Amino acid sequence: MKIIEPSFWFLPVNGEEMLRRIERAGRTCYKSENKITKDSARRFVFNIIKKGHESVLEHEKVTVRITCDRGVTHEIVRHRIASYSQESTRYCNYSNEKFGNELTFIRPFYWKDDPAKMGVWTNAMQRIEEDYMELIRLGATPQEARAVLPNSLKTEIIVTMNLREWRHFFKLRTSPAAHPQMREVAVPLLETFKHVIPIVFDDILCNEVFGDDNSERQ
Repeated sequence: MKIIEPSFWFLPVNGEEMLRRIERAGRTCYKSENKITKDSARRFVFNIIKKGHESVLEHEKVTVRITCDRGVTHEIVRHRIASYSQESTRYCNYSNEKFGNELTFIRPFYWKDDPAKMGVWTNAMQRIEEDYMELIRLGATPQEARAVLPNSLKTEIIVTMNLREWRHFFKLRTSPAAHPQMREVAVPLLETFKHVIPIVFDDILCNEVFGDDNSERQ
């Protein structure tokens, strides 16, 4: 049994070039292409967001690979204006060597200072791994044996959204009302978006940061 932390990998993008393409698209609406300069894109994008003209942001998209538990991905995939590719428990046989002959789980960070609760969780995950492997040994297929797998199981999901939908995602998923493990991923991911893509996400505020930066920036 392996226990890991959630993480994400940000597919490389050129944020400044994205802003320039958004400006070129948006100025079509006003026929003001003659106002494009080498440094006009930031101000233009800032103003269209301020005015609520966010449909222009849909011309640009970002792809992220997120490693988290399956409970979190159940929430991510509720965002319908997006494309997803996710590790499949129907086809992945975790008793195979390429998975280390073990299950991998995401650590519940909110129990890190509560050894009693963490002990209960760890024991439960250990029993689940044993039961899963026994089902496979008895001839169950992965899609049958997955019936015993929990929300804490590690999964990987590739997520592609346009910038407008990413804004919607972050407004919902970094909120204090969001699930703690959802925020554990969404908060540092938002900070990475702000770092990589100027202006577009600066107005989305989040007051809580979860420990060390868990991104894998490229």
